Amino acid sequence: MNALCHISTMTFVVLDVCIRCKYTDCVEVCPVDCFYEGENMLVIHPDECIDCGVCEPECPINAIVPDSDPRAAAYLELNREYSAKWPNITRKKAAPPDADEYKDRIDKYPDLFSFKPGEGD
Repeated sequence: MNALCHISTMTFVVLDVCIRCKYTDCVEVCPVDCFYEGENMLVIHPDECIDCGVCEPECPINAIVPDSDPRAAAYLELNREYSAKWPNITRKKAAPPDADEYKDRIDKYPDLFSFKPGEGD
């Protein structure tokens, strides 16, 4: 197949960096409302994301990357699974009170991940 003719659907992915931080600056700029809220992180529904990229620079901790980023592979299915289970979020909310304590922590999944849904809008 000619590479110029191949059209692929891309998406953005929320990484484990978001866990226990859950800054919601990204949800407010999303034109298709494809963010879903867990108890302590957000995810993007990969089939709803239109790959516009406006969310990526809004995240203050760089927790959102395109699916072409090597780090995305480990979290794409997590985003897909939990976007089907958690409520939609479209408005910015206050971050958890202890978010700043966790923003520089690495390797948060699975130890700090909560399977529980958030409140949504």
